[in-house]
Amino acid sequence: MNMTPKEIVTYLDDYIIGQKDAKKTIAIALRNRYRRMQLEAELQDEIMPKNILMIGSTGVGKTEIARRMAKMMNLPFIKVEASKYTEVGYVGREVESMVKDLAHESYNLVTKEYEEQIQGSIDDEVIKQIVEILVPPLPESASENAKESFIKTYNLMESKVKNGDMDDKKITIELPKTTHVEIVDSNMPMDMSAISESINSMMGKMGKEKIKKEVTIKEAKKLLRGMASDNLLDKESLKTEALNRCENGGIIFLDEIDKIATGSNNKNQDPSKEGVQRDLLPIVEGSSVHTKYGQVKTDHILFIAAGAFHVSKPSDLLPELQGRFPLRVELNPLEEADLYKILTNTKNSLLRQYKALLDVEGVNLEFDDAAIHAFARLSVSANENAEDIGARRLHTVIEKVLEDISFDADEHSGETITVTEELVKEKLEEIAQNEDTARYIL
Repeated sequence: MNMTPKEIVTYLDDYIIGQKDAKKTIAIALRNRYRRMQLEAELQDEIMPKNILMIGSTGVGKTEIARRMAKMMNLPFIKVEASKYTEVGYVGREVESMVKDLAHESYNLVTKEYEEQIQGSIDDEVIKQIVEILVPPLPESASENAKESFIKTYNLMESKVKNGDMDDKKITIELPKTTHVEIVDSNMPMDMSAISESINSMMGKMGKEKIKKEVTIKEAKKLLRGMASDNLLDKESLKTEALNRCENGGIIFLDEIDKIATGSNNKNQDPSKEGVQRDLLPIVEGSSVHTKYGQVKTDHILFIAAGAFHVSKPSDLLPELQGRFPLRVELNPLEEADLYKILTNTKNSLLRQYKALLDVEGVNLEFDDAAIHAFARLSVSANENAEDIGARRLHTVIEKVLEDISFDADEHSGETITVTEELVKEKLEEIAQNEDTARYIL
């Protein structure tokens, strides 16, 4: 988490083209989280996160910026759509489900980290269980010679199991009678949530009964890993750490917030939208939410809201809710040069993905620079003639051009296929020029 704003922006530049203002705002918000944690406890409680409102059309990078930064900082992160809370059954306290989702994500994140830390211990425990099946322990009354012989046999078998020499041999292991299938549905009302926890608890007790199963040692290593992990992990410590990580590092990305705006000029609006905004107020400002891991205080969770605001405006949101998002940043529409850079300058770009996919079939796919410019140009044209879906238009355009190549890939194994500007024009230009056709196909 200890990255300077400049380092954060540099990282984001590898994945998102342009949008400097948004990256800068996000970078400062993240750095301030780190700065806050270095202060004394009394002052930490006083410093609240500056929630961010990102305004821009779809496909310009709003979600990608938030997703990449959370991944980079290894922070609990969830993305939710504000519009889904307008549906029947979501109005009211169900808005709290976003905090429950975040707590669950935090717990998974912390569990994964701890499992990686004790990976060696988990492996040792699995090997020990398998070897004890292959070489049963001696009774205490065994002679010294028998014990010495046992130790040699045990060590030899342990070495063979570790090296994989015994992977094909079958053994009988004990597994839980019923798999503990956990019901996790954060959209449940509070009373139903309590019932689901009771069911989970009951299934957990049933899971303590064992059944015997004959499997290969290779399969046993995988099956016993989960049990070994459960035995070695301290669940209560994980919950405590997860709650702390959720409260002080959690990020909730609230997409489509413009869909719940209710301006005076907007007619035929769902009247529940204003209710959803009011329910969001205490969550964003700071309140306590009950989750299966414990109480989560939302005071220091960072909220990033985003919306296109084509029909409504940020000022159409309730004034109180507007005040909860003091930092606002507008993302710029993508131009042809931006789309070209997205295809050539980003890590794991679309072109690189397609090359890797066809490489599986033994096809070496290449792209002329002129063809890449054509992709960008036709994508901009399609965005102008139809709905502007930003960089997502590149998916449609490239897929249309590569459709036949991808379909017949098995016939061209070992060949090099170059996508030229002529091929792009042949596949797309006629479609792009016909506005009615373009709306349906591109």
